[in-house]
Amino acid sequence: MPASKETAERARKLRETIEKHRHLYHTFDAPEISDEAYDALVRELERLEFDYPELKTADSPTQRVGGAPLDKFEKVEHKVSQWSFNDAFSEEDLRLFDERVRKLLGEACAYIAELKIDGLKIVLTYEKGLLKLAATRGDGRVGEDVTQNVRTIHSIPLKLKKPVSGIFEGEIWMPKSVFKKLNKERKKKGEELFANPRNIAAGSIRQLDPSVARKRMLDNFVYDTALLDGEAAPTTQEDELKMLETLGFKINPHFKRFEDIEGVIDYWKSWQKKKDAENYLIDGVVVKVNSISNQQTLGYTSKAPRFGIAFKFAAEQVTTVVEDITLQLGRTGVLTPVAILRPVLVAGSTVSRATLHNEDEIKRKDIRVGDTVVIQKAGDVIPEVVRPVVEMRTGKERAFKFPSHFSLCGGDGRIERVPGQVAYRCVAKNSYEQQRRKLAHFASRNVFDIDGLGPKIIAQLMSAGLVSNFDDIFNLKKGDLETLERFGEKSIENLLSSIEKAREVTLARFIASLSIPQVGEETGRDLAQHFSTAGRFAAASHEELEAIEGVGPIIASAIKNWFADKENKKLFEKLLKQVRIKKEQTIGISKHLSGMKFVLTGTLTNISREEAKEKIRERDGEVSESVSKKTDYVITGADPGEKLAKAQELGVRILNEQEFRSLLDKK
Repeated sequence: MPASKETAERARKLRETIEKHRHLYHTFDAPEISDEAYDALVRELERLEFDYPELKTADSPTQRVGGAPLDKFEKVEHKVSQWSFNDAFSEEDLRLFDERVRKLLGEACAYIAELKIDGLKIVLTYEKGLLKLAATRGDGRVGEDVTQNVRTIHSIPLKLKKPVSGIFEGEIWMPKSVFKKLNKERKKKGEELFANPRNIAAGSIRQLDPSVARKRMLDNFVYDTALLDGEAAPTTQEDELKMLETLGFKINPHFKRFEDIEGVIDYWKSWQKKKDAENYLIDGVVVKVNSISNQQTLGYTSKAPRFGIAFKFAAEQVTTVVEDITLQLGRTGVLTPVAILRPVLVAGSTVSRATLHNEDEIKRKDIRVGDTVVIQKAGDVIPEVVRPVVEMRTGKERAFKFPSHFSLCGGDGRIERVPGQVAYRCVAKNSYEQQRRKLAHFASRNVFDIDGLGPKIIAQLMSAGLVSNFDDIFNLKKGDLETLERFGEKSIENLLSSIEKAREVTLARFIASLSIPQVGEETGRDLAQHFSTAGRFAAASHEELEAIEGVGPIIASAIKNWFADKENKKLFEKLLKQVRIKKEQTIGISKHLSGMKFVLTGTLTNISREEAKEKIRERDGEVSESVSKKTDYVITGADPGEKLAKAQELGVRILNEQEFRSLLDKK
């Protein structure tokens, strides 16, 4: 069957576009699109010419020589929180990071640049030199015990060269050579090929049968020390890497020290070009302040270290077609435009949808339905439309306009632009679909974790008139469920048991469950740590909310506006009658600081202030920002402030860092 007129025209457009970008690259050294995007255009033309040989021409770019050829794992709580670095994607991002560091330190500093290995983070615990536990990162607080599988990796020592105790962090990866061999064998057997080494490494470590992990020939680099006992703590990041090597760990040899950020940028540029020569995947450069004491001074935000950043390489880019643009309704009523893409493989996974963020972003990039577009994985995770390939336009593409109505919004379906923002939202506050999403979030694993109450069951309960808001879930009875389809006696018993179990919830999860705009799990945790009770949170002023690190004016306004709604306030009070707020659970940690109030002042040398606060809270103590007669201890570091004088005046007991450590370790 011959090619259609439209297919022939697309092939012609592809040839012209490819030739234009080939010329820009090879003649003027001025590429407008990435190599990956260029290759994607060539691959599409190759497919068309294969399917329709009559489209192949003597001057086609494809004719050039060298064309594009258990039953479960046990959960374990991390003794030291596992942070993720913030990302930088450009030289400007990295210079802004350097500017923030110099401003906070009041001086310039040296940096260590290390290759960022694209694998699976592993947390290794040793006691007196022997490997006792290997755990995945998980959510940063709780991971999975994968010790049996990690023991099969020969580069991870079962016994260190010195009898030290500590927690060490690294990356597990699969050699690219092993990946190729595995896929070659699978191809012979007619089995589906693996997407990339990173996915296999993660999947192998989570195999219940350790023999599978052993056969995968995984490897490892260790790059950080989270806790150390029995060895003098290094004073620089550079010395720490050398110490890890002397202990018997395999470290990546390509780390380098630089006196300024420009040296780091040059290092990043050089490795972006030569990364493919290594036998492991590299997706960027990790940049850390070299001085450990400076790292401790800089500390952490609620989400990431201030002393380091992950400088990512340019994401893999490909081209595809925007087949449509639709709207996605969020649980807070905000509508997000989403590009429906012709499915395409990018960075190891098939992508068919990508968020377009908002109306202004669509206009700025001039993205139209029918456009051929360049897409990439932003940070190798989220699909992002980079820009349209305007040379491929035929004139049939159409601009997207936000409608005035949307069927899922409820009521008359009207939508409006949020004053002062780029977002659109439903005018009706509680449409069926919006409420269904809120209820699904409320019952989800990371909030109330009600097993058996998924989106389909929630829709069924709503249709039956049994559930319309959060508190209705806790009023469900056996008789309510017996009349519903697919609800047998066992499933009813299991659901009611899960609901009863969910009545006990931490304050952080309770706050996150409310679907307050801008308030998710992380912000819920920040608010819970600050207020400690639901009543204090509900009564907080805008000023108090805004002053909390990780909150700020926008989130503070969203919280106050939520409580200003009488129905929301009533719902909040109803929920508090149904649930019991419990304290965060910690595994194997003594609660001997219960009822004690602590204030920290000055710079601690062997622990960051945030980590010190966390250790106090883990032991059921309370941290305050001001000294009063109710304060039990003031912990002092180098250069203490006025809080020390206030403590001396009030006769509050003062502890230095060593005394504080001893207090923490008491049982």
